[in-house]
Formats: sequence, C-alpha cells, structure tokens
Amino acid sequence: MKIIEIRERDSDLIEELVDIWYRSVKATHLFLSEDEISRIRQYVPEAIKEVAHLLAAYDDDASPIAFIGVAGKIEMLFVAPEERGKGTGKALLDAALGLYPVDEVSVNEQNPQAIGFYEHMGFMAYKRTETDEEGNPYPLLYMRRRSAQGI
Repeated sequence: MKIIEIRERDSDLIEELVDIWYRSVKATHLFLSEDEISRIRQYVPEAIKEVAHLLAAYDDDASPIAFIGVAGKIEMLFVAPEERGKGTGKALLDAALGLYPVDEVSVNEQNPQAIGFYEHMGFMAYKRTETDEEGNPYPLLYMRRRSAQGI
C-alpha cells in the first residue's frame, strides 16, 4: 500500500473515489436507505474535489482503495469494503494526523464501527447533536483526540 497526497483531482480519480465512498457507505451506514444514499451521492464528487487536503491509499496495482479528506478537521475517511480490517484506515489517519494540524472528526452515531475505530485511534466524544450538519435525523458525535483535550 502506498499513500499519496492528491493535488490533481481529475474526473477519473473522482469517479474512482466516489465508487469507494458508495461501497463503503453501503457496508457501514446501514441506517441509510438506498434513496438517501443516492441523494447524498450527488454531493460527493464536489466534496472530494473541494476538500482542502486529500490523501489516497493505493494498492500494488496502483488503484485507489481508500481516501481521507481534511479541512480543519477530518471531513471524510472511506475504505473499500474489501480493504477493511487491513490497517488501511489507520495508515491514512496516521498520515493525515502527521501532515495536518487536525484533531477532530464528526461521526454518525448510528455507525458504531466508525465510532469504535476512532476510539481505538485515541479519539473520544465531547459533543452530540440530534441531527447531522444538513439537519437530517442522523445524530452526530463530535470526537477529539485525547491528547488535544489534555487527557
């Protein structure tokens, strides 16, 4: 696996990353309906294109298998389902934490796998909302790295 900072975000790469996003969401966001996933998907290409910092993990065949976006906080971290449990998410998060001054993330409360991952990586919840940032009924947990909280 190789991690690369993505500067040029052409349409082919965006398409590959949206596919990773879609397959990852289908595997982990079981609280979302197919209609809701389709609705959200239309915004994903622009979010990937516009996030301040983007890192992608590539397999030995030079195909992307995961990505992380950072803009003041961790905005997105998605791993292809077949790559889960192999350390790819940890490697991307470690790379982002080493490169950028970031120590926060928001996670859907209904995604216990993500919460467990971030807790394992040293994050803990400090705030909860009843809705997501668009006002949809998906509670969010705001998490911060323990070291950033003086813990």
